[in-house]
Amino acid sequence: MATAKPPIRYRMHVKKGDTVQVIAGDDKAKVGEVLAIFPKKSQVVVKGVNIKTKHVKPQQEGEAGQIINKEFPIHSSNVMLYSNKQNVASRICYTYTEAGKKVRMLKKTGEIID
Repeated sequence: MATAKPPIRYRMHVKKGDTVQVIAGDDKAKVGEVLAIFPKKSQVVVKGVNIKTKHVKPQQEGEAGQIINKEFPIHSSNVMLYSNKQNVASRICYTYTEAGKKVRMLKKTGEIID
């Protein structure tokens, strides 16, 4: 009998609330905020990106069905962190502050995110 392995949690370079730019796919060059992350699948949901139309059946009698436009997840490797100050996407590096706290920093601009 096979035993189930626990799901892998991928380490991701983005967090909820970050501003990112899409670097691959149909929505390339779009900028948006990360609404949700899924570390088990290494996916993120970005506001205004990968919008799909979903048809929802009525749940109660007499209620009408709906057509909803909703953001769906994309892979985290297809986004880069974005600097609103200099309007440029950049990779990140990890560095320490004077207080000894580990923070994320944009490589191109030197801007500290956390």
